[in-house]
Amino acid sequence: MLRILGSACIAACLTLTPAWAEMSGTETYDLLFKNGTLDDVPRDAVLVYDREVTNAIKPDTGPRDTGRVVLQVEEGSAPTAFLRFEQGDKYRNLGKFPASVGNPMIMYFVETVARDMGESAGGSLFYIRNRIKDALVTPTDAVPGEAQFDGRTIATTSVTLRPFEGDPNVDRMQGFGDMAMTVTMSDEVPGWYHSLSAKASAYESVLTFETLEDAE
Repeated sequence: MLRILGSACIAACLTLTPAWAEMSGTETYDLLFKNGTLDDVPRDAVLVYDREVTNAIKPDTGPRDTGRVVLQVEEGSAPTAFLRFEQGDKYRNLGKFPASVGNPMIMYFVETVARDMGESAGGSLFYIRNRIKDALVTPTDAVPGEAQFDGRTIATTSVTLRPFEGDPNVDRMQGFGDMAMTVTMSDEVPGWYHSLSAKASAYESVLTFETLEDAE
């Protein structure tokens, strides 16, 4: 994954007028990978995200990949974020990440979308990952909006990336070439990310923050 850049531009990116704010590639990356987003998450609680997947090319992978993603931060010599995927009573561990640099949900989101595309449409997973990484540092717009959270309306900022726009291989991507990846963020949502979605003609993956609940 790309290195985490500084966050000096974050305040400026979030202080938005009702108009869209055009950002440089560095500002886009800094906003998406904001530092410190797990600092205030209680260590006796977990962040719970709902993941829903539909895939027209491989329909059986939708139920396989739909479930809950649970994030827990544990203290130690350095705070560590642990991710786990759950389906009912079944679960699998997804890995551990340094919590000091921010919420690893965006890294999980990017990697699963790349993996799903590679598994379904074929082609080089290395190429797919690189196109998505390039999109993360492409100048784009920060779009102010609103969303429902915890029974109230909150202010949000959204960024939409189109990693394969203009790609010479788009016609060979089996309905993934028009993919739009949208990240919606808010300081009022624990962990920063309200939702992370990837939508294309043949595929949809949506991660939505569900709740903050007590750890087991």
